[in-house]
Amino acid sequence: MREMAPAKVTDLFTERLAARGASLSPAGRRVVEFIDQHRVAALASSAMELAASTGTSDATVVRAVQALGFAGLGELKQTLVSSVTRPSTPADDMRRTLDEVGENSAQAVDLVLETHAEALRVLMMPEARGRIVATTSVLHLAERIVVFGIGPSAALAAYAAMVLERSGRRSKCLNAAGIMLADQMLDLCQGDALLVLAYGRAYREVMTVFSEARRLALPLVLVTDVTDSKLARAADVVLAARRGRTDRVALHGTTLIALEAVILGLAAADRGGAMMALERLNTLRRAVNGQRVDVG
Repeated sequence: MREMAPAKVTDLFTERLAARGASLSPAGRRVVEFIDQHRVAALASSAMELAASTGTSDATVVRAVQALGFAGLGELKQTLVSSVTRPSTPADDMRRTLDEVGENSAQAVDLVLETHAEALRVLMMPEARGRIVATTSVLHLAERIVVFGIGPSAALAAYAAMVLERSGRRSKCLNAAGIMLADQMLDLCQGDALLVLAYGRAYREVMTVFSEARRLALPLVLVTDVTDSKLARAADVVLAARRGRTDRVALHGTTLIALEAVILGLAAADRGGAMMALERLNTLRRAVNGQRVDVG
């Protein structure tokens, strides 16, 4: 039996885009088509950031949104929320991505590169850059930086914790799903700061981490792609990093770039500590390789 394609979900934005999109100027169409393809990113972007992503102006962004019948960007974002929070599986996202690129590997490569280029342009905007600097300022004051991430983000969390240690920062990784996360959280204490990688819905593990951070009054930075959510409102700093285009396969390169920017920023804030840790790493590496090490 032939498999039926999933029904297309229609929302108010889609309806208005279909009805009025053709009447927009070329620049206006570029704006609304970008928003349609990058709904999660649009929720996390200002008019200025959308303008940078589309090669237009913030005035053009506002006019395009209003031409679709929305009072402004705020009302449009409220409409988009329901479309980006509906359930979607990795298989669904991969199917839609492969439908877009067909069986052309070169086109698939181009899609990844173009998506990351778009996300990086947004990350370099003053507002996004300011959030990276704010993240560095919050974490610099901590005695220990605790990085949380599960699922695909678990590897990123482990990498960030390791590089933080190399940069002279005490760190810890929370990357267990389910009940084992409780063991990892057992020694959270005053002096810690949390760097949380959390995308999509507010699942039990991340809610537990937020609750414990609140109980201990720990500073908390959230790395996500939706800056207006329950989790975002509970964080001290929200660092917006896209995971690709809405309803397409998740891409983690932008998150990694944001993390490495934060880590290098922390190294610059404590150059002496970073260099001391790396010199110690070199000494330990020589010992592991069987080279003679002065033990005093």
